[in-house]
Amino acid sequence: MENGIVLTMRDISKSFPGVRALSHVDFTLRKGEIHALMGENGAGKSTLIKVLTGVYPKDGGEICVEGIDRPITIHSPQEAAGFGISTVYQEITLCPNLTVAENMYIGRGKGIGVRWKDMVRKSGALLDSLGIPARPRQQLGSCSLAVQQMVAIARAVDTDCKVLILDEPTSSLDDKEVAMLFKLMRELRSRGVGIIFVTHFLEQVYEVSDRITVLRNGELVGEYEVEKLPQVELVAKMMGKELESLSVMHRDAAAAQEAGDVYRAEGLSSTEAKPFDFHIARGEVNGFTGLLGSGRSESVRAIFGADRVTGGRVTVDGAPVKITRPVQAMHQGIGYLPEDRKRDGIIADLSVRENIILALQVMKGFFHPMSRAQQEAFADEYIAALDIKTASTDTPIKSLSGGNQQKVILARWLLTHPKYLILDEPTRGIDVGTKTEIQRLVLQLAQEGMSITFISSEIEEMLRTCSRLIVMRDRKIVGELSGDELTQDHVMYTIAGGGE
Repeated sequence: MENGIVLTMRDISKSFPGVRALSHVDFTLRKGEIHALMGENGAGKSTLIKVLTGVYPKDGGEICVEGIDRPITIHSPQEAAGFGISTVYQEITLCPNLTVAENMYIGRGKGIGVRWKDMVRKSGALLDSLGIPARPRQQLGSCSLAVQQMVAIARAVDTDCKVLILDEPTSSLDDKEVAMLFKLMRELRSRGVGIIFVTHFLEQVYEVSDRITVLRNGELVGEYEVEKLPQVELVAKMMGKELESLSVMHRDAAAAQEAGDVYRAEGLSSTEAKPFDFHIARGEVNGFTGLLGSGRSESVRAIFGADRVTGGRVTVDGAPVKITRPVQAMHQGIGYLPEDRKRDGIIADLSVRENIILALQVMKGFFHPMSRAQQEAFADEYIAALDIKTASTDTPIKSLSGGNQQKVILARWLLTHPKYLILDEPTRGIDVGTKTEIQRLVLQLAQEGMSITFISSEIEEMLRTCSRLIVMRDRKIVGELSGDELTQDHVMYTIAGGGE
């Protein structure tokens, strides 16, 4: 193995029944580098990681690691750890009811005796050396999600980790927590650890990574130095085509505001949202923006009746209505795609078909079930319309990629033919190509007359899709931007208080 290279994967192939997941893929990781692994959902990133960590056996190719003069075969994550390869996933797999020190050393002691003082001392020294803001005796569950991930990383590093795989580590973190994690990643890089960084956030890739490997449809597109690959070119390589401009569609959506309000609320409040006024025109795409915890999600949950409504007046198409429960909102032509797809969106053990028809069946009433033929027809129609990648309508939704799960939830609401659709973080945790598809779909639906409220943590995405932004801070509306004011500077200025 070349000097300075810690991991080499050559000619890696992996197939599943009917699917070629990886086809002759190469990947090289150097000591002391952060290497981003990029690609759309289904590109092969997860499969490559699972082959590397022994979750899947490879069909062909070889894996070499520093210090071993022959290719290795890895049969399990435990065996991978023995070769110095560790993974920290987006969903923490540690024990929140145990202390930080116990989590760092659980399962690693030999025999039944545990030297508590030594464990506390060693974990404290490691936490301090890595700048992790946690105490050894502190219960892990009392730490923020970011700190819990950092503890998981510290545990991996303390096992003589040469290769650290971070799989979507920032998806649930706010900006300050991301900065903390990046500081730790840079510290590990300085110590010679090779880091494989899997993420959907392009800006983060350019902030912290040294090199990028792009996969598409299970094949290697190429390996690039970050400074030599402009962001727009990265997106094009991931998608296999140049991105078309969204600006023309955006202007068309903005023009739809002349049609009059489809929904209006005055003094609307809930147990989670302070009183606010809001309206949306027919065919308009608007959005709530603000920092994490600003009240964006709480506001749209009040609109949909997802939290207990405590006050306010609401009209739909100019007529007074009462919406205190989601089913009432649904019967008024309002749909809602929730922020947390796994917790509030999909029903994991049900099929794609059952998830698609769920909202329409609720509206019909469960004493009026749809026939199996109707269900199949509806599912087939929207699977084709949204290009949902699934083996069949009976495939459990939990087996689909995140982007395809999100499309299924979109299909669920489109099947009800809503006049007003609320999308809360519809593109979180999904690949760039699917994000763009969803943005285009939003603007197409607006052109056809549907009103849409779009919420995203990515301001650039909001600016591409929305013709009006409602800016929130501390659960209050502090500004409204449209036209020439729709710039990132104006949004940040208003969030910071300059708009008052």
